[in-house]
Amino acid sequence: MYIYKMEVELKDQEVHLIVIAENDEQAFDFLEEQLVKHFVNNPEVISASIIEKKRAVKGAGYVIEG
Repeated sequence: MYIYKMEVELKDQEVHLIVIAENDEQAFDFLEEQLVKHFVNNPEVISASIIEKKRAVKGAGYVIEG
């Protein structure tokens, strides 16, 4: 399993997501699921990319500056 830090450009804003997945393809699938859960209306995704990928082990994480 891996922890993915992802950057997503939506029509009106940019968002960052953290997902845990077994591979890159699954990470993008989970990204779409999380966007649908978070937003009332399904947002238009302009682009999405993996910024960092780390093994999901105890103590692994990311710092996200706002």
